[in-house]
Amino acid sequence: MTTSHADDLGFVTRLTGPPRRIVSLVPSLSEALAVTVPDRLVAVTDWCTHPAGLDVPRVRGTKNPDRRAIAALRPDLVVANQEENRQLDVERLRAAGVPVWVTAIESLDDAFRSMRRLFVQVLAVEEPAWLRTAVASWSRPAPLPRRTVAVPIWRDPWMVIGARTFTGDLLDRLGLDNVVGGDRYPRLELDELRAFAPDLVLLPDEPYVFTAKDGPEAFPDVRTVLVPGRQLTWYGPSLATARDELLALVDVGEREPGWPGAG
Repeated sequence: MTTSHADDLGFVTRLTGPPRRIVSLVPSLSEALAVTVPDRLVAVTDWCTHPAGLDVPRVRGTKNPDRRAIAALRPDLVVANQEENRQLDVERLRAAGVPVWVTAIESLDDAFRSMRRLFVQVLAVEEPAWLRTAVASWSRPAPLPRRTVAVPIWRDPWMVIGARTFTGDLLDRLGLDNVVGGDRYPRLELDELRAFAPDLVLLPDEPYVFTAKDGPEAFPDVRTVLVPGRQLTWYGPSLATARDELLALVDVGEREPGWPGAG
């Protein structure tokens, strides 16, 4: 029996049954699939690092997937993301007869809806326990008092989290008001970024790997906190614990300045 499903961009994918051979081109989706339907995941990218010990074939990176290798695996479905992957690769895979499901995630609610549809409707499994836990966790009120924040994701040139992003929505629900608006990922001179004068600067370890010796020195008058990028940008099982872990990092940094991650 053939079923039709529209992905997050409205593209209709026709399937003859729940996919059993899945290739993931997105780290978040790879982790979600490996945790929920591990027997169906047949390949991932080189950047798919979770869960630890994930032992499946690799098909290069998110921006340069090996389309020939993917087609040779004869997947029932390839999962991709509008922001993470190139439209060209999606189109060429589809032209080669490979079904591709594209997610579009700009908020936590987007992530919850998208994951629920993928697993329940497309993969025909029960809603994952980690997803239910994540929804409950992030439905709690944002902590008070609210503080302002900036989140660089690259340096030389400096790039930061802007408006209409998944991470921006996550920050809002943590009680943190992003001081940078405008584009989704604007480039700024360091003086421009400092001029926003946020209460707090979060420095993730991806895509740029900020460390205690590389990043905090650029903001001598602002408290900086090193945070795992996965907790800020991934929308799979990490969401089940990310809220409490991020709040703990921020709050511990305030109480104990010598704690790792506190500037």
